[in-house]
Amino acid sequence: MELFTIDWIIILAFFALTLWIGLWASKKSGKNTAEFFLSGRNMPWWLLGISMVATTFSADTPNLVTDIVRKNGIAGNWVWWAFLLTGMLTVFIYAKLWRRSGILTDLEFYELRYSGKPAAFLRVFRAVYLGVVFNIVVMATVCLAAIKIGGVMFGISPVQTLLLSSVVTVIYSSMGGLRGIIFTDFFQFMLAMAGTIVAAIYILNLPEIGGLSNLLAADVVRDKLRFIPETNQRGLFITVFLIPLTVQWWASYYPGAEPGGGGYVAQRMLSAKSEKHAVGATLLFNIAHYAMRPWPWILIALASLIVFPDMASLEEKFQHIDPSVINDDLAYPAMLTYLPKGLIGVVIASLIAGFMSTISSHLNWGASYFVHDVYSRFVDPHASEKRLVLIGRIFTALLMFFAAILALFLENALQAFNIILLIGAGTGLIFILRWFWWRINAYSEITAMIVSFLVALYFSLIYQGEMADHEKLIANILITSTAWLGVTFLTPPTEKSKLLAFYEKIRPYSAGWKSVIEGEDIETTSSGLLLPISAMLAGCGLVYGALFGMGLLIYGQWFYAALSILVAVAFAIYLWKVWDKVTSFD
Repeated sequence: MELFTIDWIIILAFFALTLWIGLWASKKSGKNTAEFFLSGRNMPWWLLGISMVATTFSADTPNLVTDIVRKNGIAGNWVWWAFLLTGMLTVFIYAKLWRRSGILTDLEFYELRYSGKPAAFLRVFRAVYLGVVFNIVVMATVCLAAIKIGGVMFGISPVQTLLLSSVVTVIYSSMGGLRGIIFTDFFQFMLAMAGTIVAAIYILNLPEIGGLSNLLAADVVRDKLRFIPETNQRGLFITVFLIPLTVQWWASYYPGAEPGGGGYVAQRMLSAKSEKHAVGATLLFNIAHYAMRPWPWILIALASLIVFPDMASLEEKFQHIDPSVINDDLAYPAMLTYLPKGLIGVVIASLIAGFMSTISSHLNWGASYFVHDVYSRFVDPHASEKRLVLIGRIFTALLMFFAAILALFLENALQAFNIILLIGAGTGLIFILRWFWWRINAYSEITAMIVSFLVALYFSLIYQGEMADHEKLIANILITSTAWLGVTFLTPPTEKSKLLAFYEKIRPYSAGWKSVIEGEDIETTSSGLLLPISAMLAGCGLVYGALFGMGLLIYGQWFYAALSILVAVAFAIYLWKVWDKVTSFD
C-alpha cells in the first residue's frame, strides 16, 4: 500500500505531538510515585473517563469486533456487551469505595483488607500474576493487531512492525507517567473516533459496497444483522448471549471490565479528585465504550463480508502474509487498504493512537504493580522516590519487550480474547463479594487465582477433547468457585482488628459485616444496596437503549429507533435525579 506525502505528514505530526505531551508531563511525573502512577490524585472526571475509554480503544478491538461479526453476526458482540453489567456495578457501587481507600494501586487493597503473611504474599503474587503474566498476554493481543495491520497495509514483517510501534510508546509512557498518558489519551481518542467514523463512511460508498442500503440488503450480510441470536440457533444463543448475560459478566475477570473494578480502571478512579469524580469518570467510560464506538467497526466488518466473503479471498489478496495469521480479524485492516491518500494517513494515525493509548496504560499500570507492590514493599522499602520512578521506567521497557515476543506466537484476536476469559474464569465473584462479606480472606483469593490459572492452562495446553469454549469457561467457573469457597470456610478469618479498621475506613454496606461490627462503636452507612443497584440497572438501560437505538437508525427502522432512544433518555433522567444520593456517603 502506497503512502503519499500528506499521509506521512499526518503520521509524523501525530508522533511529534504525542512525544511533546510526554516530555511536557515528565516535569511533574518524575517527582514521586504518586505523580508518576496517579498523576497527583487531582484528575477531573471527564478527562479520566476519556482516558479509560481510550485505553480500551485499542488497535486490536476493531479486529476483534470484525472477527466476531464475520463469525457470529452482530449478536456475537454480546460476549463483550454483557460486561456492561460489570461496568455499571463498578460505577454505582465500587468507584467511590476505591477512591475512599486512598491507596496507590489496587493491589495495596490486600494489606488493607487482609492481615499477616497471607496478605503480603497475595499482594506480591498478584502483582506478578496480573502486572506481569496477565498484563503481557493482554498487551500481546494488541501487538498482534499491530502485526496484522503492518503486514496488510505496509507489507512489513512482524518484527519490524513491533519495533516501529513500540519505541515511541515506551518513550512517552516512561517519561510522562500517568499524567502524560491521560493527556495523550484525550487527544488520541478524538483522533481514533474521527478516523474510524470517516473510514466507515468512505468504505460504505465504495463501488463494491454501493452505499448503506445495498450493504444491508446483501445476501451475505442479511443473516448477520440481528441484535439477539434466534432461539432456534441453540448453540449460538447459548454461547454468545445467554452465558455472557447470566454468568460471564460476574464470574470472569477481563481487563477494563473487572468485577468490582480493578486494574487500570481502578488506577484512574484512584487518581480522581474525589469520590464523585471517580463515579462520573467510570460512568462516562461505560457510555462511550459500549454506546458510542461499536457501530463504525460493525459497519466495516459487514462491508468486509462483501469484499472478502471467505478465508480464500483474504489469502489471495495478501499472499505475502503468513497463512497462520490470516483469519477473520484480518478483514478490518484489509478494508482500510481501500482508503484514499490523506484519509489513509488519518486512519493510520488513529490506529497507531489506539495501539499507543492501550499499551501505554498497561505499561504504566503494570510498572506501578512492580514498583509499589513488589520493589518498594519487599525489595527496598527505603528507596528514594526518584529511584522508584527510575525503576518504573526500566520495568516499562521490559514489559513491552516480553509482550512483543509473545505476540509473535498468537494467531487471531478472538483466540486471545477466549484465552484471557478462560484465565480469569471463576475469580469474578470473589472480587465482588470481598468488600461486603467479612468471611472472605487472603487464602480465598490465592486459591481462586491459582486454581483458575491451572484449569485454564490444562484446557489450553493439555486437554485434547471436544469441549467448546463456553463449556470450558463454565467448567473453570464451577471448579474455581467450589475451590475458593471451600478454602474460605476451612481457613481462619482475617484478624478482627484488621476487619474493623477496613470497615471504618471504607464504610461498605453493612449487611455482610454485622457479625464483625455488632457492638462496636463504628459509624455505619444508613442506606442499603437497593438504590445503587437500581442506578446500575438504569445505567445499563441507558447504554443499551442508545446502542440499539443507533443501530435501528442505521437500519432505517425509525419508530423502534425512537422508542429505544426514548428509553435511554428516561433512564438518563432517573440517574440525574438520584445522582447525588448514589455518589455520596451517608
